[in-house]
Amino acid sequence: MKKQVREVRYFLFGQHFSDGLRITLAILIPSVVLAQFGHFQLGMMVSMGALCVSIADSPGPVIHKRNGMLVCWGLIVLVALLTGFLRASNWTLGPEILVFSFLFSMFGVYGNRATAIGTAGLLIMILMMDRPLTYTEVWQYAGLIALGGFWYLAISLSSVQLLPYRAAQQALGECVHAISKFLLIKAEFYNTSTDLEEDYRKLLAQQVTVSEKQDAVRELLFKSRQIVKESTSTGRVLVLTFVDVIDLYEQIVAMYYDYASIRERFGHTGVLRDISRLIRRMAIELDYIGLSIQSNRPHKGHTDLTNHLEALRLRIEDIGKKDPETSNLVLRKLLVSLRNLHQRLYTIQQYADPNAKVAKEARYPDDFNRFISHQEVDPKMFVNNLTLNSSIFRHSLRMALACMVGFIVAKSFPLGHHSYWILLTITVLIKPGYSLTKQRNYERLTGTLVGGGIGTLILLATGNTTVLFLAMLMFMIGAFSFQRTNYVVMVTLMTPYLLILFHFLGMGGFGILEERVLDTVVGSVIAFAASFLLFPRWESDQLKPLLVDVVKANIAFLKIMSDGLSGKSISITEYKLARKDVYVSSANLAAAFQRMTSEPSWKQWHRSEVHQFVVLNHILSSNVATITSTLATGSLPKPATADGIRLVKRSLASLTESLRKLNAPVASTPATAEPQPETVTVAKVAPTADDRLLRGQLEFIQKVSFDVGKVTDTLLV
Repeated sequence: MKKQVREVRYFLFGQHFSDGLRITLAILIPSVVLAQFGHFQLGMMVSMGALCVSIADSPGPVIHKRNGMLVCWGLIVLVALLTGFLRASNWTLGPEILVFSFLFSMFGVYGNRATAIGTAGLLIMILMMDRPLTYTEVWQYAGLIALGGFWYLAISLSSVQLLPYRAAQQALGECVHAISKFLLIKAEFYNTSTDLEEDYRKLLAQQVTVSEKQDAVRELLFKSRQIVKESTSTGRVLVLTFVDVIDLYEQIVAMYYDYASIRERFGHTGVLRDISRLIRRMAIELDYIGLSIQSNRPHKGHTDLTNHLEALRLRIEDIGKKDPETSNLVLRKLLVSLRNLHQRLYTIQQYADPNAKVAKEARYPDDFNRFISHQEVDPKMFVNNLTLNSSIFRHSLRMALACMVGFIVAKSFPLGHHSYWILLTITVLIKPGYSLTKQRNYERLTGTLVGGGIGTLILLATGNTTVLFLAMLMFMIGAFSFQRTNYVVMVTLMTPYLLILFHFLGMGGFGILEERVLDTVVGSVIAFAASFLLFPRWESDQLKPLLVDVVKANIAFLKIMSDGLSGKSISITEYKLARKDVYVSSANLAAAFQRMTSEPSWKQWHRSEVHQFVVLNHILSSNVATITSTLATGSLPKPATADGIRLVKRSLASLTESLRKLNAPVASTPATAEPQPETVTVAKVAPTADDRLLRGQLEFIQKVSFDVGKVTDTLLV
């Protein structure tokens, strides 16, 4: 199967497409049914309620989805009533917009689902503000919106009851898909024709995506009582598969070597090209496994990787015979890693088989609760964030003032009959950070112009009602499918959908397109100006705490490795928690760095040094994971020598010093003098090849730790 075909199948079997299909049908059915009885406008209000509640229907445990949609349902009904009554005068509507824009934006202190509920409240306020209703009609319309919200709530919860494991399967499949892409990038490190700097850039960007997908699966699996308390095999298999997928990802990350060195030593032999090709085959096989999980279909291996592994073994042995002076120990270790990776792939593949004993006999994890975060709804959090030090508070002020400016502009200038589009544009474009707002502005303008062109061409090409309805249906499904993943595609598809809809309403023509483009431009200008001028939040101001988090996580990870090398037993749970903290903190820093690069150059803080810091910490954690995973599985036959322990202690001292310089409190760690690299004395007993390799790894970890310290010094200048 070609890559493009796999991508299409991932999309069609994915969560976002099923969400888009459900939202489209929930919105369309009320309007179509009531239109048959001559009540199209009433049907539109029911659809509006369904649309608003669907915003809170983000992926997650069913109890969170239900509670979120119920709160959203109550909120939109209340806001619809208030707006319907207050819209009679601009002197009452204006203060409502100001207060609600601030209040609903502050919902962000309680997490993403609360943010979505606030967005739904803003949306219903904006959609109701231009409707000329009598007091009686306000109650009627609010009732129809309530009916539409309850209609969507019923559809969403019914789908969960009918397919209780579907969302988890889809999320897990997407997670495996992201890891397969990560592995494909890893293969490029063994391709001598690629640039290592560019490879690292791609790898770190994909690491952010993998971290997001893993968090989504954790939320679905470990917070769903129906799954974690499941006595049947389906829930068990999902959790056990995810546990193995995380271990697989660790093996991929830990598969680090000095790529510049091995390219120089073995590039001329051609073996690196074979390694790159084999890793790419493994990535493709992993991609097929992810697709089988997502589509809930059994998977059969597409490639016999055993033969390729054997061919690689012979190739490595041949290199050792031809050039005895050049040790092929690194290549043999790499071969072992690839074999372990292949075995892990086979295990994950077996979980999809209902007759596989491993899926039914494996021990079910009972410590999952420690791997997930819990969001409390505490009023104190809201009060504590009422300060300019809070990015959410600054964002809420920015949103309120920008919406007020948009409202004044809409009421002061004759911009058409849908001036609420200005406020709608502002609310969807303004984000807590400048870089995200800038990106949304570009995507909104691009999508509106391209989508407007597509919609115009379709309306010019045909007047057939059936063709136009089917086109509108496809655009709706596409727009709602991409609303959480690709904003520019969503806007591009949403614009022709709206143009065709207005055509059916008898309000079509180029005037609607011109009005939408004009309102979008005005809203974009206001949103961009607000993000730049009103309490701006620059990523460079947020980087230092993230740097601290990464160093702390690596110190904790390094301490676990130190305990294992000293002969102490390693708790698997503590090891995996430390590993998770390293991956999450590294992904957060990499994501913040990516956002910073889109900000004005004069606001970018040590761009090259921060990138170097991110890469060095990735290299450090990869090497620590290589050793620690071996210790956790008991594969290391004996403790490290005193010289090896000394190397680890000096690495810890260097990282601790970096943490101290970043002004972070260092618990139970005395201030140390500036450490210097040390060359340890070779033990009298002749070391084995494994001893030499371990010592080389520890020396490299020490070197990277000192490099982190040097970069930290540069950052603090």
